[in-house]
Amino acid sequence: MQTLVNVLGWIGAVLYLVAYALISSKKVEGDASLYQGINILAGILVVLNSFYWHAYPSAALNVAWIGVAVFTLGRKYLLQK
Repeated sequence: MQTLVNVLGWIGAVLYLVAYALISSKKVEGDASLYQGINILAGILVVLNSFYWHAYPSAALNVAWIGVAVFTLGRKYLLQK
């Protein structure tokens, strides 16, 4: 189980870097569904890892990060209607 949790955490960390690279290279906008979706997935994976290892500050930060991404996507879709 520890190996699986560690792999998921590392995948989450890599996804955060991918999202950051997409923004930094101006491949996507900050409210893009791709960017926010990657952040949500990365956050979930890092939260799972953080809770497993009892790293609660990291878990809390990533839950907040997921919340920002969900809020951004929700606002984007509500404003399109």
